[in-house]
Amino acid sequence: MAKRQKRTTVVEGRGPRGRRPGEAPQPARMRRRVGHTERSAVGEVRRELREFLRHSSGQEQTDAAELLVSELVTNALIHTRHGAVVTATATAARLRVEVQDFASEDLPAPYVPNADDGTHGRGLILVRSLADAWGVEAQALGKTVWFELHGGRP
Repeated sequence: MAKRQKRTTVVEGRGPRGRRPGEAPQPARMRRRVGHTERSAVGEVRRELREFLRHSSGQEQTDAAELLVSELVTNALIHTRHGAVVTATATAARLRVEVQDFASEDLPAPYVPNADDGTHGRGLILVRSLADAWGVEAQALGKTVWFELHGGRP
């Protein structure tokens, strides 16, 4: 039986609530690599993001962030063969989540599903409707799809 690799979440900085008096606010960051075959990792990324946002975001923002990150990670795992890296950066005013894949240079576009598609093809429609901002940036290898939610709890 193969030994399971330990997954790690790296949180850098003190975050908007954990700074010393007089110290400039530093964004808190979460970073997680997801392998292509780790379909169960979508739920794990959601839980890690919820824990990361526990003290800096309200319930509504956290719920939206969980839904949107799961859509983007699922897309990255379905449409690429090299997995993805999820990075979340939180300040008192904004949450930005990026999902970078390393294989597909095809830029996604919102898909208009028809009645026969079931639940397929609605991910970017959700991102577009729930995020305050979102976009796609081409990288030297792959792309980064990101979203922002504004107005976190100070």
